[in-house]
Amino acid sequence: MKNFKLSEILKPVIVLTAICLVTSGLLAYTNKITAPEIEKQNALAANEARSTVLSEAKDFESAKLNGNEEYFIGKSESGDVIGYVFTTTAKSYGGEIQVMVGIKTDGSVNAVELLQINDTPGLGMNAKNPEFLKQFENKTAGIGVNKNTPAENEIQALTGATITSSAVTDAVNAALENYANVTGGADNG
Repeated sequence: MKNFKLSEILKPVIVLTAICLVTSGLLAYTNKITAPEIEKQNALAANEARSTVLSEAKDFESAKLNGNEEYFIGKSESGDVIGYVFTTTAKSYGGEIQVMVGIKTDGSVNAVELLQINDTPGLGMNAKNPEFLKQFENKTAGIGVNKNTPAENEIQALTGATITSSAVTDAVNAALENYANVTGGADNG
């Protein structure tokens, strides 16, 4: 059995500690420099998504639902309310999904944008397709999912991805519930 000197043990520990401290410091500095730009890019992307789901709005006013959840009121150039934008989440096959929903003042869906989804490629990820998302347009609260022939306030489920279809629908219905909570129902623009 070999005897180790204390210096033989301490030297690598000190070197590794110094490397960790320098690396951590550099990462913190990089984060400090890039954080404002990342926040700016995220804000631009969110504004672009709002403009997609409520394209007639020229301006968006931030508001709070229940004191903490942010939503946006879409306004025309003259300042008239033309709709609302809510971001909601639901549990899906591959984890949580997040959608942004534009709702007109009559309480119907204007458009839906998927912000986050991690479902099965080729199946659940088809929820990103515009053809699927367009099904929600002009629907009102209580949207259902149908595997075969959808009724008036239902959408056609994606083949092999009923869980994903239901999750997107749940998130859209949650946005419609938020709309009702904020406005008291339809035609409150």
